[in-house]
Amino acid sequence: MKVLIRTALFALAVPLSAAAQTSQLPVEVEADRLDLDQRAGTAVYTGNVDIRQGNMQLRGERVEIQRNDAGELSRATATGERAYLRNQLEGEDVPMEGWARRIVYHVTERRVELIDQAELIQKGDRFQGGRLEYFIDQEVVQARSDVSGSEPQRIRMTLQPAQ
Repeated sequence: MKVLIRTALFALAVPLSAAAQTSQLPVEVEADRLDLDQRAGTAVYTGNVDIRQGNMQLRGERVEIQRNDAGELSRATATGERAYLRNQLEGEDVPMEGWARRIVYHVTERRVELIDQAELIQKGDRFQGGRLEYFIDQEVVQARSDVSGSEPQRIRMTLQPAQ
């Protein structure tokens, strides 16, 4: 179980240049319940889940971590009324922060999906909509108003002037 938790948080934590430093930091997990299925490669935390390692934080009412056949983390999904992801990138003054009813982090793609009442703040710029995708390495945001099973949620942006 410790290996699964460490692998999951290591992959969520920071860009590759700082990965070695972050992997040495302690992992803190708080939840009301854990259901671990080694054969299926899943760990499901429920009840006010708060996972932290270094400058990374993931919160939700439920967080599911999935591994692929090789045992590597493939996806982490946080759900709740306002699931939250925070990641302080090395060399940045302020963290990237995101909120949504569902947050999905695709590890190998280094891509985050914020789905339903999504909001993302990155370098002072604010994006809101039904669905936001953030490509970490490229620092690219894609916004959509449509959310499956819900009314469209208009896209709103506030972009800060270049310094």
